[in-house]
Amino acid sequence: MTKHARFFLLPSFILISAALIAGCNDKGEEKAHVGEPQVTVHIVKTAPLEVKTELPGRTNAYRIAEVRPQVSGIVLNRNFTEGSDVQAGQSLYQIDPATYQANYDSAKGELAKSEAAAAIAHLTVKRYVPLVGTKYISQQEYDQAIADARQADAAVIAAKATVESARINLAYTKVTAPISGRIGKSTVTEGALVTNGQTTELATVQQLDPIYVDVTQSSNDFMRLKQSVEQGNLHKENATSNVELVMEKRSNLSPERYAAIL
Repeated sequence: MTKHARFFLLPSFILISAALIAGCNDKGEEKAHVGEPQVTVHIVKTAPLEVKTELPGRTNAYRIAEVRPQVSGIVLNRNFTEGSDVQAGQSLYQIDPATYQANYDSAKGELAKSEAAAAIAHLTVKRYVPLVGTKYISQQEYDQAIADARQADAAVIAAKATVESARINLAYTKVTAPISGRIGKSTVTEGALVTNGQTTELATVQQLDPIYVDVTQSSNDFMRLKQSVEQGNLHKENATSNVELVMEKRSNLSPERYAAIL
């Protein structure tokens, strides 16, 4: 009976030993899988902070020119469409040029007469030169001839000035745009009488490119920004600030954006 019992104890011991060995192997594998924990690293550094402010604004024309007549007369034609863009020097109105054309032609005729008289006066002086001191031409007559020639030259200068004045007045019958821009409503129509120096403008031209935008900021916000700059909390890097003009959104379209200068 004793031998028979020993025969059955050996397999049990083998099974227990195998279980212990297997348990040791599992713990070894678990230790092998345990590694260093993962760590997330954040690098902190200083960077400039851009301060943005949205302010309401109102557009104003860069330049405004009022169109006025410089001569008097009847308006024959209006040569532009109200609300359109015009270029500097473009004809806007035509004033009746008949009277001014006649004055210009008359002035040119007077100039021709003056030049002819001056030519005769200088020829007379040349003829008198070899005869001065003889019994034919006295010194007084020679001096008078020289004076007449100089007076004739002065008359030519005056006649040229009259021609130039008449030419300018004739050119003023064509009223042109003083600047490039958008022209508004005309205050006169064809057949209207306009006068030189009148207080009412014929039309107004506004230059819209470039254009001014007047913005409004509360005094409290302005003083707060000013104090932040003075205290060193805010630092302005450039002499100018980046400005973006955002136009009002229309229907389903995205708002229009334009670069601007402060």
